[in-house]
Amino acid sequence: MPAMHLFEYAVLRVVPRVEREEFLNVGVILYCSAQGFLQTRCHLPEARLQALAGPGLDLDDLRARLQAFERICGGRREGGPIGQLAVASRFRWLTAMRSTIVQTSPVHPGLCEDAAAMLDRLYEQLVV
Repeated sequence: MPAMHLFEYAVLRVVPRVEREEFLNVGVILYCSAQGFLQTRCHLPEARLQALAGPGLDLDDLRARLQAFERICGGRREGGPIGQLAVASRFRWLTAMRSTIVQTSPVHPGLCEDAAAMLDRLYEQLVV
């Protein structure tokens, strides 16, 4: 029987107008300590976001914010000071509560054999 590993994930959401609390799921971030895994997968549904947000939504800014999540997950110097923290600390920092246009859902746990495959599965279920 394959080994099952604890993982944690959160959904990345775009909240165009924080005061309205409306959002679209645009990505998933997944952390698995046993596999040393921390990755995010994102997609910006531009037409849906513009319909929700109305005029004035800065898609380039949103792309930059989501790319920052990817760089921090990847670690190293490219992730800036946060990207140089330990993997668990990076995940906790990325999933901390914030009131901004890009937010995360609460963190959810689960068990998986393969963290990368689980990230793909969650992305398909929750984003696409």
